[in-house]
Formats: sequence, structure tokens, C-alpha cells
Amino acid sequence: MLMYFLWYLLIGALAGLIAGMIVRGYGFGIIINILLGIAGGLLGGWIFSWFGIEATNWFWGLLIAVCGAIIILWIANAFRRRKS
Repeated sequence: MLMYFLWYLLIGALAGLIAGMIVRGYGFGIIINILLGIAGGLLGGWIFSWFGIEATNWFWGLLIAVCGAIIILWIANAFRRRKS
């Protein structure tokens, strides 16, 4: 159980780094991008499960987590821009 949890954290962290590179200019720094990537992994898994798509290996898990992290970065950036 702990092994799976650590694996999900690693994939989420990697997804945050990749999403930060894709969504250039919207990043919040490496630490926050990693945390948003972990949350994005959860969001991506939840959204993709609506369509019956599940991560069957590490590649699909990473792809789904990156998609979720990009969505979270866009949402976080929208709130950051409105305040300033």
C-alpha cells in the first residue's frame, strides 16, 4: 500500500514538472508545480474516469496526471491574475 502511494506521489511530482514546462509563464515555481501536479493527478484520474479511461501502466498514469496538472495550473493562474 505504501509503495503505491509513493509511486503516485512520484508520478504526480513528475507531472507537475512537465505541466510547468508546457504551461510556460503560468508556473508558480518548482515546489508549487510539484504539489499542483500531485493534485492534478487526482483531478485527471477523476475526470478521465467519467469517460471510462483508466491508467493501466505508468505512461498512461503520467499522461492523465499531466492533463490534470495543466488544468489546475490554468485555474490557479486565473485566480492569480484576477487578484492583481
